Order: sequence, then C-alpha cells, then structure tokens
Amino acid sequence: MGKFVIRETNTGVKFDLKAGNGEVIATSEVYTTAAACKNGIESVKKNAPVAAVEDQTVEGYETAKNPKFEVYVDKADEFRFRLKATNGQVIAVSEGYKAKASCLNGVESVKKNAVDAEIVEE
Repeated sequence: MGKFVIRETNTGVKFDLKAGNGEVIATSEVYTTAAACKNGIESVKKNAPVAAVEDQTVEGYETAKNPKFEVYVDKADEFRFRLKATNGQVIAVSEGYKAKASCLNGVESVKKNAVDAEIVEE
C-alpha cells in the first residue's frame, strides 16, 4: 500500500507519494503551510483515480478534460507526467523516466496507490 510522506523543506512543506516498495511515484509543489499540503494530498486522492491520460508525446493528441494526467517529454528527453486537478492546477508531478511504458506505469501506480494511501509526517 502506498503512503503520502509530508516533509518540510527550506522553503515550505511538500509531499511525496510512495508506492508499497518505498519508491517515490509523485511529488508535490512546495506549499507554504502543512494545511495547504494536506489539501493537496486530498486533491490527489480525489482526482487521480478518475483522471484521464493525455499523451502529449503523440502528434495530434486529443486534449483531455481535467482532471488529467499529462504525459510529456522534458528537456532531458525523459518521459514525465503531471496530474492536474479539475481546476487545471498541477497537484503532483513525476520524476523522469527513460521509457514511456515506465512513465505510464507510474501513472497507473498513482491511480492505484493514492486512494487509500496513509499520510505520514516526517
């Protein structure tokens, strides 16, 4: 089972969503307060399971409505995803993947793990 790990940074508070094996599958922006960070977690729990996948790596891709996972290629030529809430705000992002299939597996892992992930503060 996955878990959301909340931790303080030099500039605020952020969360990592970790899979059952302890690997980070998604990260949040830095929030100014722990309460705002927890709201972000709730948003991920609510939006991830119902989010469509918009594959921006294919030409002429179809635009999906929010909430959605946007799959794209970054400047380092790695595959990444970002989860957007219903209001279009980015609520979680992935690290870079060498293969598109691995990135899509990451999306599925977020969908599966976010719903009942426990929240842990470090």
